Amino acid sequence: MVSASLSLPLQRRRNLNIILLLAGLALLAVAPLFLYPVFLMKLLCFGLFASALNLVLGYGGMVAFGHATFFGGAAYVTAHALKEWGFGAGSGLLIGVAFALVTGFLMGIIAIRRQGFYFAMTTLALSQMAYFAFFQAPFTHAEDGIQRVPRPDFLGLVSLADNMSLYYFVVAVFLIGMAVIWRVIHSPFGASLTAIRENEQRALSLGYHTNRYKLTVFVISAALSGLAGSLKVLVFPIATLTDVAWQMSGEVILMTLLGGVGTFLGPVIGAALVLTIQNYMASTAVPVTIFIGLAFIICVMLFRKGIVGEIIAVLPSSWLNGSERQKAGHQ
Repeated sequence: MVSASLSLPLQRRRNLNIILLLAGLALLAVAPLFLYPVFLMKLLCFGLFASALNLVLGYGGMVAFGHATFFGGAAYVTAHALKEWGFGAGSGLLIGVAFALVTGFLMGIIAIRRQGFYFAMTTLALSQMAYFAFFQAPFTHAEDGIQRVPRPDFLGLVSLADNMSLYYFVVAVFLIGMAVIWRVIHSPFGASLTAIRENEQRALSLGYHTNRYKLTVFVISAALSGLAGSLKVLVFPIATLTDVAWQMSGEVILMTLLGGVGTFLGPVIGAALVLTIQNYMASTAVPVTIFIGLAFIICVMLFRKGIVGEIIAVLPSSWLNGSERQKAGHQ
């Protein structure tokens, strides 16, 4: 009787996850029929970027202001590889991810030695150093950026010249990136990372090498941020200094906060909210930043755990596992 009663909520959660997954895939498949594909692709790129940051911010408990370096730096490298070296789409994405991974490792080695405010300021300082390096580098063309980046075929088989074919390619890469994030979160490594976030001193006393865990998740987050930046170059054939500026790091943090820190889909929802405001309010006489500020104020007052965090908090306990309920409670 006890085992049967325990298996029922578990089966409900599995069924709910399957239903949500199928609904999400169906929504992604038909979305271009109702919305502009380029806008949707931008949303997916920034959704992946915000989700990558959430690994560090929500699950690692580290406020990082340097992720624009990985996002914009990978965009520059991919754009240069596609335009000047004649790389294909797949190899261009890989070289961008490799750049972000190496840069994340080097930045992480320095930054993780600090905690809290000092960690955030260290990442910001390193990001500003990277910004000026990109500004001075000859291949970035300063304020002009790398323009007219071509859209090469993927593996010589799939043409990405058409927006619809590119959209489904972006969806595939987005799903792969989100699957990696899901696996990291729901692995023993993710559980250890959560323990370090909650009480690092206790984790140290139990024998965990906390800096190794923090460096690992920082590098994974950097690589996924680079993937998002490289993907954005295929959507918008240009790489500019805007993508490496510290304001980009602040914007993606805002997306994560609005959607829900420490939730799987929260950053994607937050990115959708911010980009929707930017897209549909840009033609009004009121500056877009005011609308975004109002949205942030409303979320702080009414949705302190973020949009998805508040939804999780009000769902029945039988629909959630213990870790999800605990995450919602700690935000």
